Order: sequence, then C-alpha cells, then structure tokens
Amino acid sequence: MRIWDHTTGKVVVYNSSFQVSQGRCLAIVGESGSGKSVTCRAIMRLNTFKMRQSGNIRLNGVDLAELSEADMRRHRGRHLCLIMQNGMRAFDPSSPVGSHFRDTLWQHYGWSRSQITSRMAKAMGSVRLQDPVALMNKYPHQLSGGMLQRMMIALAIVLEPTLIIADEPTSALDTLSQYEVMEQLIALRAETGCAMIFVSHDLSLVQRIADDIVVMRDGEILEHGTTADIFSGTRHEYTRHLLEAKQRLNRNFSNRMGGLQHVDR
Repeated sequence: MRIWDHTTGKVVVYNSSFQVSQGRCLAIVGESGSGKSVTCRAIMRLNTFKMRQSGNIRLNGVDLAELSEADMRRHRGRHLCLIMQNGMRAFDPSSPVGSHFRDTLWQHYGWSRSQITSRMAKAMGSVRLQDPVALMNKYPHQLSGGMLQRMMIALAIVLEPTLIIADEPTSALDTLSQYEVMEQLIALRAETGCAMIFVSHDLSLVQRIADDIVVMRDGEILEHGTTADIFSGTRHEYTRHLLEAKQRLNRNFSNRMGGLQHVDR
C-alpha cells in the first residue's frame, strides 16, 4: 500500500505490506508521525479527501480497494471494526450512545430495538459496565473515556467482525482504565477469534497482546517479526532504540519510586 497527499505530492506511507491471520494480533509500533494511524484509516478507507492510496487491501479474498463506497460501508462494522483512540469521537454527541448501537446493528443485521438492546446489554455486562440499559440512554459527554472504549469493545463483541483495528485505544486513558481496556481487548480476541491490528507506541502493551509486530518509521516498515523475536533479538537499530527507551523509562520510574520493592506494593 502506498499513501500520499495529492495536494502536495508528499508520500506518507511507502509501499507497506503486511498480513494478519485469523485469531492473531499484529501490532504496529513507531513514534508519532510514523504512519501507523494513516495506515489503519487506509484499510478502513477513512482517510481525508486529500489523501490518496494505491495497492490491494484483501479481506477474506475481497479487495476492499476495489469496492464502491456503498459496498465499503456495508463492510465497515460488519467485517471491519475500528476502536478509536478517543472514544468521544466515535459517537454522535447530540444523541444517546444507544442510538449509535441501534443504527449500526439495524443497518448490518436488521434486528428489532428489543433484540439490539438485549444483545448490547449482555455484551456491555461482559466488559464490566454496570446497568447497561441506563448507560445506553446517556450522552457521550456523560461517560468517561474508559467507559466509551469499553462500549466500543462491547459493540465489536456483538458485531463479530473478521478484523478489529484498535488504534491507540488506551493512550487517552488513566492507568487503571488502560489496564481494564487491555483486559477487555484480550478477552475480545479470545471470545470472537477475530484478527486484530493493535496500534501503539507503548511496547509494554504490545508485548502483552501481540503475536507479531511491524515497526514503522517515516512511513516505511523497518522490521517485521514475531513478538518474541522482536523483543529477544531485534535486527534493526531503530527498534533497539525503541526497546531501550522503554527500559530506561521503567528504570527511571523505579528509581524515583524507591526501587522495585516499593513499586510492587
């Protein structure tokens, strides 16, 4: 896949190529501006009008790049599900969150209002959201970022897509909410058996969830391998820099907290 800004001619992603198999999680890592999110939006065909792309995007034998916009809309949600970085941006601020669920699930499955409420309530309960029916009647601004992220995960549970793209899903959350959302993403994989693309700059989260890793910098893939191989024997200097930077941060935090004996308490 190649992605460029047609107004300036600047190439944003240079001929990237990777695949993720059913039941596996591929992490895309790299610093800000490396091309991670624009790659994910390209898979969903959700980049802004000035961004152009070429190449094939195959899902279950279907080339998404060749679909009409109407056909692509039918694939989004049903076969491709995006869990965004900022949960507030995923919902219409002028409507209760339950309206989003009803519109999405009716569009893809044609279920009745009661069926949708029942299925969403069960899924929301599975991600530890209390009183789900009351939550569905609330507006996005009345809910925390962690709750909105878990609502997106609950919707994915009901949709059962082939591929879930989680684009920096914990970066806007506090530490406790990060932990809870990661637990739910891991459970989601186990429950649905879906393929997952997990985008993050946090290597500790990547190590916890990913089977394979793609390392990007300035729009190029520098390295690609299993998580075990990348963490134990990375071949590229840039990847070593990322790993060493994370280790330095951990050591610095440990020292400031008085050593591991205090951190673990």
